[in-house]
Order: sequence, then C-alpha cells, then structure tokens
Amino acid sequence: MQTKVILEKQDLTYLSWTKTRNSSGTAGSFLKSHSDLSGERVYYKLSNYDAYKGIVGHESINELIVDRLLTIFGIKHLNYNLIHADILVDDRIHETYLCASTDFKKRDEDKVALDAYYQIEREDSESPLDFCIHKGWAEYIWEMLVVDFLILNRDRHGANIEVLRNSSTKTFHLAPLFDHGLSLVFNCNNIETVHSFDVMEDKPVQCFVGSNSAKDNLKLIPKNSYPQLNPIQKSDYEIIFSDLKTVLQQTYIDKIWEMLWRRWLFYENFCNQR
Repeated sequence: MQTKVILEKQDLTYLSWTKTRNSSGTAGSFLKSHSDLSGERVYYKLSNYDAYKGIVGHESINELIVDRLLTIFGIKHLNYNLIHADILVDDRIHETYLCASTDFKKRDEDKVALDAYYQIEREDSESPLDFCIHKGWAEYIWEMLVVDFLILNRDRHGANIEVLRNSSTKTFHLAPLFDHGLSLVFNCNNIETVHSFDVMEDKPVQCFVGSNSAKDNLKLIPKNSYPQLNPIQKSDYEIIFSDLKTVLQQTYIDKIWEMLWRRWLFYENFCNQR
C-alpha cells in the first residue's frame, strides 16, 4: 500500500470499534477496527479516545510520519494511510483522522507476539535480546533500537514485535516494524506542553529486548553493527510533512522535526565516537 493522506472526508461510520487499553498508563483508549469491503482486509486505528472528550490524541498522524521516515531510512516497515473521516463511537459521530493499513501477514503465514514466542522457545537464562540474536534477528533489532531512539518510541513491548511462521517452508522471521503511535510528542495535548517539551530528554520507555532508556539501548549495538541508514537531510522535511499542514498544527510539526533532526545528529556523533 502506498502511503498517502486522504484529506477529503470519508464516511466510515459503518466501522465497528473495539477498545484496547492504553498501555502508556494515561487516561483513554486506542480503538481498532477492520473491514473486508475492498476484497482485502484493511485495519483501522484511532488516536487516543476519551469517552467524554472524544478523540484527543494524534497517534494516527505519528504512524504516517514514522512510516515516511522509515522509507527514507530504507527500513522494512508497515505502511499506513491517513484518512480524514466521520466515524461512529459510543453512538456519537466524530470527525477525525485515522490510520489504515493492510495485513503484512501472507496467506501461508501465522503470527505470534515475540514475548509469547520467547517464553516457549528460549533457552534457560536467555535474555530476550540474546534470544533474538541466536535466532538470526540481530540486524532487525539494531535497526529497531535506532529507530526507537530517534522517534522516542515509548511502547516497544513484546507484543509490538511479531514473529511470522511460514507454514510451507517451516521458517520464522520478524514482521516489518509497526505500531509507532506512542512516539514523538504523542503526550503533548496542547501548545504549552509542546513548547516545553525537551526533544533530547531520555524519557522512560518500554523495550522488550532492552532497557527503559532509549539512549542506553543504543549501547547494546556492537560497534561494527551500527545500521547503515540513509541519513536524514533537511530537504526531507517536505517529504515527511507533506499534506500534514492542515492536519497538524505547525507548532507540533516544528517540534517533531526538531526532535528528528537533533536526535539524528546525536546518533551520528554516537557512531563516530565509539
């Protein structure tokens, strides 16, 4: 699926939403849905929803921004579309932006969360990181740790990494990177908190294969194994935020770009100094 922003409002009030508790610990829920109307399954995801205030977050926009960033880097990932739509939740119509994606799982594949697979297959006293390395997934993990530092992903728990099993070849591999909503400045719900947000602060994160410090997790990568990513250029600003200026306030855009740019410079210096 080609990443795009659909600005013309769509009628998606036919979708039925299920609630998944916000794992960040903040008030609200993340609502998910799917449809098969187009002949293939499409998954939909809302930003943070509050039963009283309505849709209060912008996590769906983050998915599109990170999608574009990973395309620049050349990292395999799940693609998202951002859709302007009317939806129906709790018998109320809400106008919002939501993200949509197709299934990364092929017809002959089954999927299981990495934490569940680890519990079944790990050797005695083997850490999640060591488990992934001995399975041959080290390059994937190193790329993931760098990405999660750059976007300050706070929610890389063991179910946000999935293992795919091919029933024909009996082989296992990790699914493309997905689910980056709880990143960037996701918890800034007003202009004041955006202005005061320190883009270089090492906020606590969930990371199944590492620590609760995104910065310290960079140190888990062996010196000769730093991912060779296409560098961020200042010209990438227009690519990353294309069609988003009517979707997200400029203050948010400026802060997100500051985060990506400054964290990329930090990562470059980190690689050169070790």
